[in-house]
Formats: sequence, structure tokens, C-alpha cells
Amino acid sequence: MNTTEPVTFFVFEGFKDKHLILFVIFLTMYVLILGGNCMIIYLVRTDAKLHSPMYFFLHNLSFSDIIYTSVTIPNMLAGFLIDVKTISKAGCFVQMYFFLSMAVTGRALLTVMAFDRYLAICHPLRYTSVMTRSICYSLIFVAWLFGWTITIPSFILAMLLPFCGPNIVKHIFCDHSSVIRLACTDTSRNNILSLTFALFALISTFLLILTSYICIGKAISKMGSAERLKAAATCVSHLIVVGISYISASCVYISYRVVMFDPDVRLIIAVLYSVLTPLLNPFIYSLRNKELQCALKRAFCGSKKTSNIVRKTVLSISL
Repeated sequence: MNTTEPVTFFVFEGFKDKHLILFVIFLTMYVLILGGNCMIIYLVRTDAKLHSPMYFFLHNLSFSDIIYTSVTIPNMLAGFLIDVKTISKAGCFVQMYFFLSMAVTGRALLTVMAFDRYLAICHPLRYTSVMTRSICYSLIFVAWLFGWTITIPSFILAMLLPFCGPNIVKHIFCDHSSVIRLACTDTSRNNILSLTFALFALISTFLLILTSYICIGKAISKMGSAERLKAAATCVSHLIVVGISYISASCVYISYRVVMFDPDVRLIIAVLYSVLTPLLNPFIYSLRNKELQCALKRAFCGSKKTSNIVRKTVLSISL
């Protein structure tokens, strides 16, 4: 499609072969993402022992991961089963905005969680008085607001671009860089603005997390061996998630700006980036956190006991 008529839809041209194999792989990943994150949300909401700020923030992170992946993966899965993968222009920009905003929101929530660990370890006596319910809600509001607003300038500039053909997106979802490349005008301003805001969101949140952990490290170094291990154990899961999130994001930004990268390799990196962190988050927290493991056992054993009681009641009534 290469005319002067305005573009009304886009065609995805990502992975060209092995559609069925990719469909099975990403469907499995998506089911695991939904199952793992919904499990965390359910446990935090229903288990009284998990009603603390740390798990409240984890609950929000799981919710943001569900939205983040649900914006792209279902459309991606449908595309693997058909020959021509299309999306309307409006739908493309909606997908783009939610994908960008939820990516930033996830890092803002990781920053809030780092601040929570800083207060708990560096100022334990003041923790309950500072981290009140209103403060928790305020921190969550700021994190979501940051994610939803920081991407607006790049999104609006992209939406105002004229698209008159071609309309083939070299991706499997509406990636910002891949879409604005199709505009029939100069996009250097868009590239500079999007890179500036992306780096600001990435670096600012990373520096805040780094500062929190430098303070935590100093506080831990002054503790006894038993206290040190206990304090460090509460941070390990979060540190692993932060490392995966920021390393994968850095790889994506580097791959888009290094010309020698093969387009298929760049696409694989971008797709892995979009599913890797939401996929691993619930498993990392569940495997490394004894309280979550105990809550899962209580939920499972509770449901088992309930089913036994119901079965015994039915049998007694029938007799």
C-alpha cells in the first residue's frame, strides 16, 4: 500500500514462519502470566496475613503486569493463526499508549516497593507510623499517574503524524518506533522526544531504586549476622525482578539504536521484553517468599477442607 490516501489500518509483518509453534509458546506464556499474577492478587486480597504495604504494592504490580501483557498478547496470538494480521489505526494507537504507559507504571511500582523496603529496614521503628494506609494509596496513585502521563507527549506527537502509506509495521504489535517510521514526514522530533522521555522514566526510577538500596546496604552492614540475613532476604526477590526489568529494557533500547542488529533478532528481544518480566514476577516472588508460600498452602488446604465438609454434608443429607 503506497498511495496518498490516509492510512486507516496497519498490517503486522513480524515473524513470518512457524506461526503455530509461536502461537503455542505465547499462549502458554500468557496463561502462566494470568495464572501467576491472578494468584498473587487473590492471595493478597483474601489472606489477612498478607495485608501489609509490601504485598499491597506487589498486588498492584501484578495487576499492572496483567494489563501490560493483555494489551498486546491476545492480538499477537490471533495474528499467528491468520495470514494477514491487521489492526485499525485507532486500535493501534490505543495499544501503543497502554503498552508504553503500563511499562513505565511497572517501573514506578518497583520504585515504590524499593522505598517501602528502605523504610522497613532503615527506619523500622517509624515504619508503621510513616507507611499508613493513606500514604500507601498516595504512593500507588503517584506511580500510576507517572506511568499514564509521562508517555502522553510522545503518544500525542505520534498520533498527529500523517500516515499515507506504506502501512506495514515491521513488528507483531504497535511498537512506537516501528509505527512512526511509517509516517510520510520527518519524524526526528518524535524520535528525540520519545527517547528523552523514555530515558527519563528509565533512569529516574532506576536512580531512586539504586539510592534506596545503597541506604539499605549501609543499614544492613551495621547489623548482626542473623538480622543481616533476615533483612537481605526481604530484598532478594525485588532485586531480581528489578535486574530482569532494567536489563531487558536496556537491551531493547540498545537494539533499536544499533544499526548492525538483525531485524529478526531485534524483534525477538522486543517480544521477550514484553513478556519476560510479567511472566517471571509471580514465580520469583512465590519461590523466594515464605509468607506467600504459606498463604498459598492455606488457600489450597482451606479449599480442600471446604470441599470435604461440603461432601460430608451432601452424604449425610442423602443418607
